[in-house]
Amino acid sequence: MDIRQIQAFVAIADTGSFSLAADALKTVQSNISTRITKLEEELGITLLDRRDGSVTADGAIVLERSRRILAEMDAVYDDVRAAKDTISGTVTVGMIGTTGRWLAPHLMRNLLATLPLVQLRIIEGTNSLLEPQVAQGLIDIAILSEPISHPDVVATPFFTEDLVVITTSSSPLARHATISVTELAQHELLLPLAGTALRADIDAVCAQHGVTLRPRIELDGVRTLASLAFDGYGPAILPATTLSRHLVGAFVAVPIDELPPRRVSLATRKFGFPSAPVRAVRDLLMSSVSDPLLLPAGVHRA
Repeated sequence: MDIRQIQAFVAIADTGSFSLAADALKTVQSNISTRITKLEEELGITLLDRRDGSVTADGAIVLERSRRILAEMDAVYDDVRAAKDTISGTVTVGMIGTTGRWLAPHLMRNLLATLPLVQLRIIEGTNSLLEPQVAQGLIDIAILSEPISHPDVVATPFFTEDLVVITTSSSPLARHATISVTELAQHELLLPLAGTALRADIDAVCAQHGVTLRPRIELDGVRTLASLAFDGYGPAILPATTLSRHLVGAFVAVPIDELPPRRVSLATRKFGFPSAPVRAVRDLLMSSVSDPLLLPAGVHRA
């Protein structure tokens, strides 16, 4: 098995075609085809459907391990550079939306000050989008809401964040210093989509108190849910950091009595040893929540 064969296979899986894989690897399509044919002959299976370039069921098994092999190769080069006192390389970090808004600038400042040769890539998305990419090795570190269910992902507690009702200052809900889920059940709300991590926590508490919330809309995307609330479509249950400073006054965040805070973790692949730049960025992330005085209101170190 040749490493170029593995690179060709992964490139086809990522780009969806032999020709685009050739472009990505700066070679010609005939070379890509030859490498794939030899790899299939050696393994005795068909890796790709030649009609559309899609990965077969057997190929999916090989693809997962191939990604790990390439990730480990990249880590070798990064670690060798780090051993020479030069931590450099590219680190891909996934962030759920509301966290990225306040954490990304803080991370960038620390990165420029301490790790100027590390290139950071940030992918923003929901748990459902980011979690499988961590497992596949496409994302090095992800900041995700608990619970994290993928068997190939390891979670380390990072911080907790209060859940609040965000509503207009003129709304009847704004008169409350705090509010119960029983009182919330009397109003139509903008809610996270049923089945998501955030909604599961909300529904569990409501079930304990024998109430069911009334959704005006359900949506898998906290930032879009917040945008709807700020556009006047109704009150929403959201993490506390959703209410940014320039919106205070027009909107208020009312604490919810019974809801536990949202738990947020750093997620990494279970398999493989992270490279030096990945370890360094992870340390920066952990240090970013070490001082409670620097954390946004409603955020607490885990």
